[in-house]
Amino acid sequence: MVRLWILLFIAFIIYTFFVYNDSGNRNPNDSIPDRQSLAGWKTWQEKNCQSCHQIYGLGGYMGPDLTNVASEPAKGDIYLRTFIKFGTGKMPNFNLNDSEVTNLVAFLKWIDKSGKSRVPKEKVTWSGSYNLEN
Repeated sequence: MVRLWILLFIAFIIYTFFVYNDSGNRNPNDSIPDRQSLAGWKTWQEKNCQSCHQIYGLGGYMGPDLTNVASEPAKGDIYLRTFIKFGTGKMPNFNLNDSEVTNLVAFLKWIDKSGKSRVPKEKVTWSGSYNLEN
């Protein structure tokens, strides 16, 4: 019985090492938002963007998940700035000034570097909700 506990303890230590081990390829400062990203985060909260959009699959369902929008092919600064500044048919124009738009873009880029959305694009339905059953 003691051997079993020792084996379980060793397995736990090994598992913990792999779960928490950073491969060293990431810059630890990437996880710390800069001043501009923090200002964008504040605007995100003040304008209640999460009521329509998701980050990491959490948030509203009227708009798309924006976790990795900054690194999507054919999208970038100009795309993000245009949508944020002027809105669309579904997204209202919040009349943000250029500084607020720049800060929101910085926030979305910071989020994009932090990880990947947990919901695969093929599971997102036309309404923006998720179909995780298939």
